[in-house]
Amino acid sequence: MDKTKKKEGLSRLFEIAGQKKGLLILAALLSAGSAVCMLVPYWAVYEILKRLLCLGGNPITADGASMVNWGWIAFGGLAGGLILLYAALMCSHVAAFRILYGLRVRLAEHIGRLPLGYLNNSSTGAIKKTMDQNIEKIEGFIAHTIPDLVNVAATVVLMLVIFFSLDAWLTVVCLAVVVLSLFLQFSNFMGEKAKKFMSIYYDAQEKMSASAVQYVRGMPVVKIFGQSVRSFRQFNAEIQAYKTFALKCCDTYQNGMIAFTVLLNSIVTFILPMGLLLLQANPHSLSLAVVWLFFIIMGPGMASPVYKLTFLGGNTRDINEGVTRIDSILERRPIPEPANPQEPTKYDVAFNHVSFSYENTEQKTHTEALHDVCFIAPQGKITALVGPSGSGKSTIASLIPRFWDIEQGQILIGGVDIRQITTNKLMDMVAFVFQDTFLFYDTIYENIAVGSPTATKEKVIAAAQSAQCHDFIEHLPNGYETKIGDKGVFLSGGEAQRICVARAILKNAPILVLDEATAFADPENEHKMQMALQSLIKGKTVIVIAHRLSSIISAHQIIVMNEGQVVQYGNHNDLTKVDGLYKNMWNAYTSAFHWKLNKI
Repeated sequence: MDKTKKKEGLSRLFEIAGQKKGLLILAALLSAGSAVCMLVPYWAVYEILKRLLCLGGNPITADGASMVNWGWIAFGGLAGGLILLYAALMCSHVAAFRILYGLRVRLAEHIGRLPLGYLNNSSTGAIKKTMDQNIEKIEGFIAHTIPDLVNVAATVVLMLVIFFSLDAWLTVVCLAVVVLSLFLQFSNFMGEKAKKFMSIYYDAQEKMSASAVQYVRGMPVVKIFGQSVRSFRQFNAEIQAYKTFALKCCDTYQNGMIAFTVLLNSIVTFILPMGLLLLQANPHSLSLAVVWLFFIIMGPGMASPVYKLTFLGGNTRDINEGVTRIDSILERRPIPEPANPQEPTKYDVAFNHVSFSYENTEQKTHTEALHDVCFIAPQGKITALVGPSGSGKSTIASLIPRFWDIEQGQILIGGVDIRQITTNKLMDMVAFVFQDTFLFYDTIYENIAVGSPTATKEKVIAAAQSAQCHDFIEHLPNGYETKIGDKGVFLSGGEAQRICVARAILKNAPILVLDEATAFADPENEHKMQMALQSLIKGKTVIVIAHRLSSIISAHQIIVMNEGQVVQYGNHNDLTKVDGLYKNMWNAYTSAFHWKLNKI
């Protein structure tokens, strides 16, 4: 077991940033150089003041050329500081965007390897926020916070060196004010209470984001029943919870923030009496007077880097909470790959005493979906799964491509346990046509080509023709290059399902799972869909999840499910001759044809 302590906080953020260490070191050096240059104008002011005061009441005798030179030195320092800062930010931004790209790709690939159970237990809004906002905040830390931290540190250290070289007592006064103000700020924003508040803040944002996604998706229902955001209880409750938290957060922090701001802006208030005391002890020292004036001018300048430092500290806490949530996804164990992978030579599918339960880690629930399921779906045959809603049909289908790992038993393809087949190979073996179709916001062509990204255009069109969708595609504004959802182009349920069938035809996988593939087809197109499916299923292991029993009369075998168990199996003719669940379902199905609305 790896006992290495997991990095947290700034160490974890710097670990992420360290992926582009060379660029960031260069950015830090340039930023430190910028801080040094930015202090040059202040030193030039000090030198000019010293020369003027040393001349007493006759400043006209001052060396004008020397004054001009110090002016040019000040201008050069300012220009050099800005140029170096620009170069530092360019380096840090390049590093940040490269790290963000790699992090997003890594996170997306990792989520793709996780079991579907993780996605079921996590809201879409929360995952979207993690991949979008939380990663984007890391860009702010790498591109701005790291150079700013170096710049602030260099500025403060150099100012203290200059201050101590001029007068130790005045420097101690400035330092005492800064330390006290920082103590107030960090105790206010960096303690356990702040950490807890930040966690609540992210939870509230994720819940609100998830509810917003549901609200938008449910907009047709909201509109048709004349509802508003206030009547959409969950979304409204999340907005109210976020408002309550935000107000509580402001009330908690306001006193500490006021004290910090007032104290930090009062540096001159402490410099003035200390300077007067020093001048009383040595009233004829012009150099002390110059130093005092310099502190009066320069002392308040310490407030700016301190403000920036505290802002960066609070921002870092915010970023760290986002990194913690990114790490919580990356720490999720993907489905394990086999140490010695095997490949089947046949494609019959067998369930041997399979039991499986859905587990919700957030709600800590454990719901049994399958119990001791046994059956064989032979290659080249059609096996239909029927049963009431919630009987386990879709679960069986989802376990074949190993969307989840089973708890007991075995699922075999050609006699090989699917856990001994690599994920990529297993995905190549299985094609799905879901009842709930999903099309990407892309062209029709790309939506079909998902089935086989390396396929030629001719093969994509041939798959569309086999799926009986070529004709309606040709009538779209840009044919196969029409983007779904663009300029009001939307497909009907039947058209979208035929696109998915074309996708499966193009993939040409030896195992095919159909989840009521004709569910959205109207009577006119159902025959076309059936023709498309006939060309799709030739020679394949076909498993059909059927709700419309008429579509599976010709299946070679029918598996009847109820409450997660196989209760009957056989062909249609045999099952309708014996009393049981299938016969009852068939009688209910056929009697539904005689149902009609009566006049009131």
